[in-house]
Amino acid sequence: MTKRLTLLAVPLTLAACAQPAPDPSPSATPSERVGPLAAPRDEPGGGQLRDNAVEPAAPAALEERYLGRWIGVEGMFLDVTRREGGGVTLDMQWDLDHRGTFDGSVTAEGLRFMRNGVAELAVPGNGDATGLKWLAGKKDCLIVKSGEGYCRK
Repeated sequence: MTKRLTLLAVPLTLAACAQPAPDPSPSATPSERVGPLAAPRDEPGGGQLRDNAVEPAAPAALEERYLGRWIGVEGMFLDVTRREGGGVTLDMQWDLDHRGTFDGSVTAEGLRFMRNGVAELAVPGNGDATGLKWLAGKKDCLIVKSGEGYCRK
């Protein structure tokens, strides 16, 4: 019996070593974990990806998944359209008092955009993950942070 447990423990130990390290701040929202995408074109290496960046050019099929209207609560919405020259444009009402239009990009993680000087990331998920009662049970959603989410109808 002890030999069997030992034989099972070895692969489990190796598998655990292969897992990524946990986020040191599990309460960090996606927008707090977002890193810069690329160096601005006027900086050295202009337009080149930084070390921790995700490639900004998303395949058309991946981008297509995000295009269209997403509905939030109490009149909130997110409209995602293709931007001429690449990337996407986000037209959004994210709370009762704030509406704006922002340039963004589609990455493997989700939609990246800057909103009022803060790097944001809208990640795919479900309505329950938004933390919003009205969106509970929805299957196709984007979550910016707890209390801010948008779902397809």
